[in-house]
Amino acid sequence: MAEVNLSTPFPKARASKRARSRTTAFYMFLLPWLLGLIFLTIIPLILGLLTSLTNYDGLNIDNLKFVGAGNYVRALTTDSEMVNFSLWRTVIWGAFNLPLWLGLSFLMALILNQDVKGKGIFRTLYYLPSVMPAVAAVQMWKIILDKNNGLFNALLSLYQPGTAIGFLSTYALQGMTLIAVWSGLGSGMVIFLAGLQNIPDELVEAAKIDGANGWQIFRHITFPLMTPVIFFQLVVGLIGSFQQLTLPLVLSVVGLSQATVPPRSIYLYMIHTYQQIFVNQRYGYGIALLWLLTIGVVALTLLLFWSQKFWVYQGDYAEGGEK
Repeated sequence: MAEVNLSTPFPKARASKRARSRTTAFYMFLLPWLLGLIFLTIIPLILGLLTSLTNYDGLNIDNLKFVGAGNYVRALTTDSEMVNFSLWRTVIWGAFNLPLWLGLSFLMALILNQDVKGKGIFRTLYYLPSVMPAVAAVQMWKIILDKNNGLFNALLSLYQPGTAIGFLSTYALQGMTLIAVWSGLGSGMVIFLAGLQNIPDELVEAAKIDGANGWQIFRHITFPLMTPVIFFQLVVGLIGSFQQLTLPLVLSVVGLSQATVPPRSIYLYMIHTYQQIFVNQRYGYGIALLWLLTIGVVALTLLLFWSQKFWVYQGDYAEGGEK
């Protein structure tokens, strides 16, 4: 009869020890992110929510008062700058900028998805503006679009002497849209390009065999299969449009340090919030404005998610032909 070596761990014990080791390693790798989530996201959100319920202005700790929903009521009723102007300017900005950015990014991706020589170089060149710092890009465009000494007006003056279009004043919304589209075109193009390259070639080849032309292939194959990517870009662009602060803020900077209120046409919601917090030092009220923005953006995002069942392709193409 064979002897059993009791000193050798049983297989179940070894498996249990290995599982505990993997679990420990998993939580150790997760710990830095988890700590960041707690201390840099969850706790600041809670403190911000509590601050929005007070009259805190940065210096009134001794007479700090709980005002409840007073800041929110004030924002929705008595703050005409927010209700009647900055909010609607932001909506106009998003309606003007978002479709233009989506359309041009998609068009550029379609062009650069063609099998042409040197397409890699062109993809790199078109993506470069997306890695340029926003402040540096705005400063460069301020030189180009300057009303009196800008390069763009100088070129127009060759055909119409004396041209001085105020792209940063009278037409600041159009000028800011030009800068925003130019800066974000590369990142949007890359995501659309990834989606186009994920479309199965056999579907396109089968359509060509059936006699479909380029427009029919785009309408019945390319566009439907790209709707999930378009939906993703739409959600990201919508959130970014309502959060836009850098462009109008930098456009209002004079010299190295003097900042003025941006032109009225680009006095967006985040600019109004910035004025309340950092200029007027109404921290409680400014944070309440941020929470209202968060609620509005979440509501619009949920509306987009609800609408996707009507226009976003929900199938999943498999190699065997199943959808």
